[in-house]
Amino acid sequence: MGKRRNNKVQGVDPAYFEKQRESMLRVHRKSVLFNDKEMEAINEYCRRYKVSSRSALIRQAVMERVLRGLEEDHPRLF
Repeated sequence: MGKRRNNKVQGVDPAYFEKQRESMLRVHRKSVLFNDKEMEAINEYCRRYKVSSRSALIRQAVMERVLRGLEEDHPRLF
């Protein structure tokens, strides 16, 4: 008969998860002003696609554009 293995799974340190969560907290506030047509377009998009969080929509759109710009503009060796 073979030896029994201990099937105890070692988990990730809870302090690590806490540090990760803290690093993702949003603490920097920015304000954006929209004109009537822009706000109407945002409201229509949210209605049409059943978006429940406008702030998440706007945050995602801004960050997609920022990250795409940084990716396209990265330093090149040649």
